[in-house]
Amino acid sequence: MAAKDERAASEVLRALARHLNCLNEDSKTTRKRALEAIKRETIDKGLSSGVLQEIFTCLLKALLKCLSDPMERCRETAIHMLGDFIRCVPQPEDSLPYLMPALTQRLGGKEILEPAEELRLSMVEVLTLTVEVCGRHLAPYLDDMMKILQRTIVDPFPDVKRESCKCTVNFAKRVPEHFHMQAESLVKPLMQTISHQHSRVRVSTIEATGAVIQYGAGKNVDEVLSHLAQRLFDDSPQVRKAVTTVVGQWLLHLPDRYSYFHKLLPLLISSLSDDIPEIRYTLATDLWRQTGALWEQENEDDLKDKMDFLLTLPGLYPAGVERPGLGCRELVVRNLSKLLPALARDVADWVVGTRVKTAQLLYALLLHAEDHCTQHLQLLLSMLYRACADPERDVVANCLRSAKLLGTFVSPEVFLKLLLAHVDAPSSSSSPHTPVMVLGAVLSGCSRDLLRPHLQDIAGVLVQPDVCQEYQQTVYLEQLLSCVDVLLSLCEEDCGSISLQLLQVLITVHSLSTEPQLTDQVERSVQCLCRVQALPTVTDLYRQHMTQLLQWLSAFHQTWTSYSTQRLQLQVIVTQSGPVVGEFLPQLMPLLQKCLHPDRDPEMRLHVFTVLSRLLLDATHTLDSQGRFCEHLDVFLLDLLLPNLVWRAGRTAAAIRTSALSCLLALLQGGAITPGQLLGVEERLSPQVLSCLEEDSQLSRLLACQSLSTLLKLTGASLHADALNKLYPEVLKRLDDSSEEVRGVALSTLGQWLATLGKDYNTQLYSQHLEFLFQQLLLHLDDPDSRIQDTVLEVLKIGSAVHPVLLKQEVEAVRDKQRSPVYCDKLLQHIHSLPKDTA
Repeated sequence: MAAKDERAASEVLRALARHLNCLNEDSKTTRKRALEAIKRETIDKGLSSGVLQEIFTCLLKALLKCLSDPMERCRETAIHMLGDFIRCVPQPEDSLPYLMPALTQRLGGKEILEPAEELRLSMVEVLTLTVEVCGRHLAPYLDDMMKILQRTIVDPFPDVKRESCKCTVNFAKRVPEHFHMQAESLVKPLMQTISHQHSRVRVSTIEATGAVIQYGAGKNVDEVLSHLAQRLFDDSPQVRKAVTTVVGQWLLHLPDRYSYFHKLLPLLISSLSDDIPEIRYTLATDLWRQTGALWEQENEDDLKDKMDFLLTLPGLYPAGVERPGLGCRELVVRNLSKLLPALARDVADWVVGTRVKTAQLLYALLLHAEDHCTQHLQLLLSMLYRACADPERDVVANCLRSAKLLGTFVSPEVFLKLLLAHVDAPSSSSSPHTPVMVLGAVLSGCSRDLLRPHLQDIAGVLVQPDVCQEYQQTVYLEQLLSCVDVLLSLCEEDCGSISLQLLQVLITVHSLSTEPQLTDQVERSVQCLCRVQALPTVTDLYRQHMTQLLQWLSAFHQTWTSYSTQRLQLQVIVTQSGPVVGEFLPQLMPLLQKCLHPDRDPEMRLHVFTVLSRLLLDATHTLDSQGRFCEHLDVFLLDLLLPNLVWRAGRTAAAIRTSALSCLLALLQGGAITPGQLLGVEERLSPQVLSCLEEDSQLSRLLACQSLSTLLKLTGASLHADALNKLYPEVLKRLDDSSEEVRGVALSTLGQWLATLGKDYNTQLYSQHLEFLFQQLLLHLDDPDSRIQDTVLEVLKIGSAVHPVLLKQEVEAVRDKQRSPVYCDKLLQHIHSLPKDTA
């Protein structure tokens, strides 16, 4: 058969002799036709492999020479013919002594000799084919292969890069015993290409990197890890899938993988949280399971003692989460001390994606580490404090999941010792709210039975002034409230033992809150606190703790200012407790007495009076809910209100008087004081109110007039005539007030004054008072403002019932002096219409 093949080959070669000679011609067309003719007579004719082997041996040099032909078509035909021959001949390795130097010359030099991108691609494809068919025979040409690949991996043409990476993988697998000697030389060009803009190039580069490290000397893992880690953030799922596959294969097959476990584990475990289900649930999970099983098999003797214990599922294990295998857990546990410092650094990275991945990785590692987290708790908490201050929500969410795992796996006795210390005194390196945030998350992962002995300690820290009153930012208050909610939902009726402390925290959050949404959340939490104690309403909760709450506020009353949290707490307590506040007046009044002393902070007194005004307007449902406010009326009026009505210089003092007047008016109108009680203090009260009629503040004058009007309505019929006669002159002055509103209220007050004059008022004896009053009112009957005229007319009509004769005389005396007698005539007509005995 060999002789027959030789004869057939000789005949073909004789037929090709003329075409071979034409390859040396200067004419491009002639060379091109010669190559095409050779192809037709050899490859295209379907000759046997033996014949083709003989022909290829003879044509090889001529074809290789054509690789440098000036005409691109000639080079293209020659390359394709070389590929076809290599694919068809039985012994392609015989061509290597000539083929490899030629390809190295064209592709492996410092400069690119082949200008056409497609032809460079074709030559690399021929090289890949050569690797596939020649295999181990390429070992002597290791240097040539490396020179070529170093250049083609960084070739400008993306397809050349991809084919070069494919060739690299094949070559490494074919000659592993030789490849490792020079594998290192490919690392640099691969790392230059791994971030190429085309995702398919990146995928090929990652696969080639995997082969280079797998079959290399094992010295370059560190050089490529950071680049591979970056590819885990790649937008292309195929790129992330390639990284996962490569790292997984290294963990399974890399000769020196034990040395690199702590560096490779984070990459594969990170893929367990990939967005693509195929990567997360299928690829990464399977590779990680294989890795753990292999390690477990290789270290079976070391694990014998742990087998039974470690197979028991911990209590409160996260629902819906499959527990990792023993080997996987042990791998993480043994490498955790090496992984955590890197995570602590990366969780503060400036790139958002890195921080998110790190937070996800932390959760996965803690899920594997389980109770072994305890020995790293200090570092883990510090890491969580920093990460929970991150503006990126995904970072915070994953870190809170990790914190919950700490509560699941670590004993409360251990984590509370560290956590509560940080909550009470947060370090300068962390935001104040993060320790509280972490505390809430950790508590949510713990069990009720384990927490029960520590409830007093937790509540004792939360209620500390430095904890619940020091910071007023909404985010801090939200986390404080979250801690309370976690305790209520987790421990339920056990929270009865710390009900007071929890209520104090809720009151504080309510008092400092500026967000309606947060206030609503607090109210829901208060209702929840009632439910866990089987209390019907919120008022019952306040009734249960009101004595302690007032003592709590009174402890430092001497230091209160307008900025004190205690003032706001007092406001919440007295407004939210509803009718309960009326049951504890003996404890409340001394506190108010001290807060409203004239020497105390003016702005604070202003706020307290405002709150009291709201309560007094609904006194029957607040301060006087038990009908006992009368017992404290002297203290309230004489010690709280009147001292604050005394004139003092300054705008702030004026504002205090206005606020006190508002409170007085609320007292008079809210039903908390009876006419009899008011008569007892009228002598001291009236002079202070009358002095306020001269205030610069329009509101103060208005409130003073309204207070006098209400006072007259309640006690006028019982007041002594001398007391009554002291009131109206001061009110008369307000008829010339600059404020129309004040004038109107003053007239209304005078009408009330006239209406209260009963039979005991001697009109003959006090006729001079009435004469003066009528004369002043008649002056204003001629006011330019018709509304004032109408009001004065109504007041004088009331006065006509008191002393009609005197009024008639005064009207007739001024009728012709006024601009228009219309109102005087109306008044006279009204007097004439009165019953004769009256007139």
